Parts: sequence; structure tokens; C-alpha cells
Amino acid sequence: MSTAKPLTESRVIDALRQIRLPDGRTGLIDANMVSGITVKDGHVQFAIEIEPDDAKLMEPVRLAAEKVVERLDGVLSATAILTAHHEPAPAKAPAAAARNAPGLPGIKAIVAVASGKGGVGKSTTAVNLALALAGMGKKVGLLDADIYGPSIPRMLGITGQPQSPDGKRLGTLSNYGIACMSIGFLVPEDSAMIWRGPMVMSALEQMIKDVAWPELDVLMVDMPPGTGDAQLTMAQRVPLTGAVIVSTPQDIALIDVKRGINMFEKVNVPVLGVIENMSYYLCPHCGNRSEIFGHGGAREMAGQFRTDFLGEIPLHLSIRETSDAGQPIVVSKPDSPHAKAFKAVAEKLAAKIAAQTGDNARKAPKIVMG
Repeated sequence: MSTAKPLTESRVIDALRQIRLPDGRTGLIDANMVSGITVKDGHVQFAIEIEPDDAKLMEPVRLAAEKVVERLDGVLSATAILTAHHEPAPAKAPAAAARNAPGLPGIKAIVAVASGKGGVGKSTTAVNLALALAGMGKKVGLLDADIYGPSIPRMLGITGQPQSPDGKRLGTLSNYGIACMSIGFLVPEDSAMIWRGPMVMSALEQMIKDVAWPELDVLMVDMPPGTGDAQLTMAQRVPLTGAVIVSTPQDIALIDVKRGINMFEKVNVPVLGVIENMSYYLCPHCGNRSEIFGHGGAREMAGQFRTDFLGEIPLHLSIRETSDAGQPIVVSKPDSPHAKAFKAVAEKLAAKIAAQTGDNARKAPKIVMG
């Protein structure tokens, strides 16, 4: 009969009591710096909350914390991340030459791809639009901002962990010419992220501002579904050029489109347009068109809110299969009608981005409540 102790949060905390801060005296646990401990199927995750300027100093502590937890019986992997709550800097009057700079050096435009609800194919759309923009000769990055359900690494066929080029910021990983960052690079794929709101907000901010992004024409942000804290944080603290709303045609999805558009308008983020995904199905055998979820609802919704309708993406098995295989349809079957549909949307989106950048680039807005 086994006498091994079950792997619990209490055992993780007891192990971490051994870890001392850089001063050599204060314990990590005693300093109340550990939060968000999750234990599932032998995989352990936790966060170490630090001051923003202490990242380099605390990196050895993070590594030591991972190692001491990994030595516990029953642990298959241990992942610790450093999280920091950045206080917004006091507002300053910008110089005339830099008044409209987007805020992140080397990144000309940041576009959020959002949806009011899950299950509408937002991540698949974000990946294929990013690849279509890259195919137009643009330098494109992709941030997977869905902390709870990161899927971009799989869709882009990227594995491994990012390295730090300067000891201060994480480098990106890339495939198909797309620079990418995702929490999925830092935790096991099957691991459940059980983080409170402030930790999610801090992680999102770090994945944008503490990452060594290359020079980009466009940084696409695959937003988590819904209209909660993550979306509000991105809109408030990141100078989004605009947002794209992805929906399916049925009425229940369109209700959530209204919420998404209203949220971005409230925080002064331009809605660049609406995309109707799974708009129709073309039978590969007979060519007949079936509108399984209805049709035209997203176009009508865009008209009601006086925003552009960017196009229709069909429902097709190839789109799903290529995404699951890490070979998105825009690169694996570029001449297919489905890839051409994404490319047509990307051309309209590129024009909208161009209209919002340059002299029209926006600064990070303040939240307006009520």
C-alpha cells in the first residue's frame, strides 16, 4: 500500500518556505509574495508578485522556487512566473513630433481581434488574418491574450519556451514569419490556469511591454472572449489602434457583438469592422451553398453601429483541420477559396489600419464609466 503523501497546495507552500529573497533573510512565503498556486495532475503553477524593477534581481529566486517544488514527490512539472503590477506613469504633455506615437517602440499598430462570446472561431480568424497580412509584405506579430485558453501556439505549430535576449525581457517565438507570444509557451498545454483577475491583468501587461518584440507593422492581439477585465485592461493600458469583432450569423452571437462594440466604444477604441465567421457552407461535392447558422446578421449589425463589414468567412472542415495541425489554411492552401476569403478580409483590414495610424494614431485612453 502506497504511503506517498498526496500533492497538495499545502505541500507546495511548505516547500517554498525554504526559499529566501535576495537579502538572504526574508522568506518568500513569509513575504506573502506567492499567489495563484494551482496543482493538477502533477503539474504545479504559481506566481511570485514583485515590483516591476526587480525582475532581474528576482529571477534566481524564481528558478530556485521551481526547483524546490520539482523535487516534491508526484510533481511532473513546476512553473513559476514573475508578475508585477505596473502603476501608470504620470501624464506628460507629449512633444509635437511624438504626440501620436503608438506607445510601444517599433510597433506601428496594435489591433485587437475580439468576440462577445466563445466558440465563434476568433483565434482561427486572428491567426489567418495575421498570416494574410504577412503575405502582403507586412511585418506582423501575434499576441495570444487568452490566458485561460491559449491556442495560438498549436495553431501556428510553435513549441518550446522563449528565451531572454537581454536578461530583462522575453524574446518571441516565431513560425511562418509571425512573431508570437503566449502564456501557452510558459505552462503545459493541458494545464488549467486558475488565476484571479489582478494576476491575469499583470500577465497580459507583461506579455506586451516586457517582451522583446521585433519591429512590426501590425501586432495582432487574440483577445479572450467576452467583455470583462482583460478586455478593459487592454483597452485602457495599451494604445490599441482599433478592434475587429468576430461573430457567427445566429442571433445569440449577434447579441454579444452588440456588447463588444459598446464596450470598445465606451473606452474610445475604434471598431475597425465586423467579420461574419462560419457564414455559409459550400458542399465540396455538389457545390451547393447552405447557410447553417443563418446569414447576413453580422453585416446588418455592422450597419446598425455604422462600422464597416469586413467580410464573410465560410464554414469548412479544411479551416479547422489545418488550424489543428499547426498549418493554417492561408499558408497551407493559399489558393483555396477559404484562404482567399481571409485574404480579402485582410486587405480591407489593412486599409482600415492605415487610416488609423500615422497622424491619426491614438494614445491609450482613460476608462469612461456610466
